[in-house]
Amino acid sequence: MALDIAEIVRKVRRIQIVANRQVNDLLAGEYRSVFKGRGMEFDEVREYTPGDDVRTIDWNVTARTGKPYVKRYCEERELTILFAVDISASGAFGSQDGSKFDLMTEVAALLMLSAQKNNDKIGLVLFSDTVKSYFPPRKGRAASRRLIRELVAAKPESARGAVATHEGRTDLAAVLSYISRVQRRKSVVFVISDFQDDAEFEQALRVTNARHDLVAITTSDPREYNLPPVGFLTLEDPETGEIVELDTQHAKVPELFRREKTRRGAGLIERLRRSSVDQLDVTTDQPYTASLHRFFRMREGRRS
Repeated sequence: MALDIAEIVRKVRRIQIVANRQVNDLLAGEYRSVFKGRGMEFDEVREYTPGDDVRTIDWNVTARTGKPYVKRYCEERELTILFAVDISASGAFGSQDGSKFDLMTEVAALLMLSAQKNNDKIGLVLFSDTVKSYFPPRKGRAASRRLIRELVAAKPESARGAVATHEGRTDLAAVLSYISRVQRRKSVVFVISDFQDDAEFEQALRVTNARHDLVAITTSDPREYNLPPVGFLTLEDPETGEIVELDTQHAKVPELFRREKTRRGAGLIERLRRSSVDQLDVTTDQPYTASLHRFFRMREGRRS
């Protein structure tokens, strides 16, 4: 289906208004205090002058020129922020006012505008079973506006044919490996997804987090944990196409369903913990700004 350009423009404007309001309230300050530059970076080599710290002497240049030279450093404040946003089929689900993908888009937009106000570079990866689009990190208002437009224009992929082709599924190992290849500069990487991936991706988590500051933003919907008592219910996995029928009025079925979802959620938390990856959980039925505030305070407390 062709994209409705007017609808995209309306959504972009609405998201920018909402996100800008939140950024201007508190999040820009909290963002700056939590995500800072990498410290000191190399600036130039110049001739040694009396009083310079001898520990900064560049011995290679000194040997080549026959004169003492020192390395000069300056404080680096600029960060590179990369957003990896899941556009797999399961993101289309939502029992509230919006879908999980709508939530991912708004959270990403808010963080993008916070990064823009901090004069950081921001980039975007859209992925499902493979990386679908990559927008290298850029600075400035035009960069953030373009990425927000790309997010709004994106749609969770259809699950039709997913069993045969894997399109529409989530492959976290693939996107993490891709990021490790293309993003050489140490960056803050936000992976925004519902993490509906049964495959092994823990090793990819560890490798990516060793090179970058990896943050997992997990999205969910309350209906994924609580079945409505409506009798027989047909459920289709949006990423595999698998169909099951459940009697939701059977005394044990809703509880068994909830336990299984809770078990899977606990397994993800444990994977992230073992990989030393910070997690921020947001749900479609709760204001995400409160979760962001708590997350920022947690990160700031750990740095101090």
